[in-house]
Amino acid sequence: MKTLLLKKEDIEKIVSMKDAIDAVEEGYRAFCSGQVIQPEYIAMPFDAPRGELDFKAGYYSGNEIISLKASSGGYINNPSSYGLPAGMNTVLLWDARNCALLCIMEGSYITGYRTGAAGAVSVKYLARKNSEIVTSIGTGNQARNQIRAVSHIIKIKEIHAFDAFADSMEKFKKDIEGELGIPVILEKTSRAAAEKADILITTTRGKGPVIDASWVKPGTHIVAIGTDMRGKQEFDPEIFRGAKIINDSIEQCVKKGETWHPIDKGIIKKEDIYAEIGEIVIGSKQGRTNDEEITIFDSTGMAIQDNMQAYKLYKSALDKGIGTEFEFFK
Repeated sequence: MKTLLLKKEDIEKIVSMKDAIDAVEEGYRAFCSGQVIQPEYIAMPFDAPRGELDFKAGYYSGNEIISLKASSGGYINNPSSYGLPAGMNTVLLWDARNCALLCIMEGSYITGYRTGAAGAVSVKYLARKNSEIVTSIGTGNQARNQIRAVSHIIKIKEIHAFDAFADSMEKFKKDIEGELGIPVILEKTSRAAAEKADILITTTRGKGPVIDASWVKPGTHIVAIGTDMRGKQEFDPEIFRGAKIINDSIEQCVKKGETWHPIDKGIIKKEDIYAEIGEIVIGSKQGRTNDEEITIFDSTGMAIQDNMQAYKLYKSALDKGIGTEFEFFK
């Protein structure tokens, strides 16, 4: 049996944000329909200038695929010291029927696109229908993917952006306006950006709250992306008081997500979490019910997202003759 090797340049030929959104939505549906085995992911943080290494494994009965993704991030010295990216991703796929290794693929597009797609799926089900102003706190690569993905769901009138690094903001503005033709307004403070949002997206690696509860207007939909392990935080926990809280995985978010902070402070209890996003996708719970409620989507990232998207890319590569096959087992 042959194993397929897909390098980054191979993935680049077949990846698309629309397909990623479809894959993530399908993954959420499968997760809340009892078709997924997804053990708790392993996060391994290291002291600076090293970052962290995460392992996410999952199985989906619908495609009979077991996936494992190793994802690093925050290795800030990599570019200068080793000529490598600050974060790298590798995805492995096995045939669950016999545990034969089907594919080894570079996973940066998978991680970037499926994370952006997660935000877009939440916008589809939870944002006000008349939402048109998006705020991005953080202007790195994931901020771009969030905007790309959300632009598939709604017509964005304008983007308000803030980042602690002015050069990053300027590049974000140039890139997004050039690629998508959406006006980007650079704000001098995170407050000025947050107060204008219909949809508020955070993609920082925050070590403390960067958004105060008083800045969030009624009817805002929040996409909280940056907190996926203990020690990270982007929001004043008071924002959660009275909000409609949706997690990708409740078990993950109460331990490692933004939701952990208000629980730790006694502001909410686990029972106050309204739903997992998959419950809303399959229709067992309603999404937004009025234009005044604040909705919060806390996304820690799920193995089923990687599984769904990686398998679709694997099948597409086989169909198009992309990648390199080799004998791993004989």
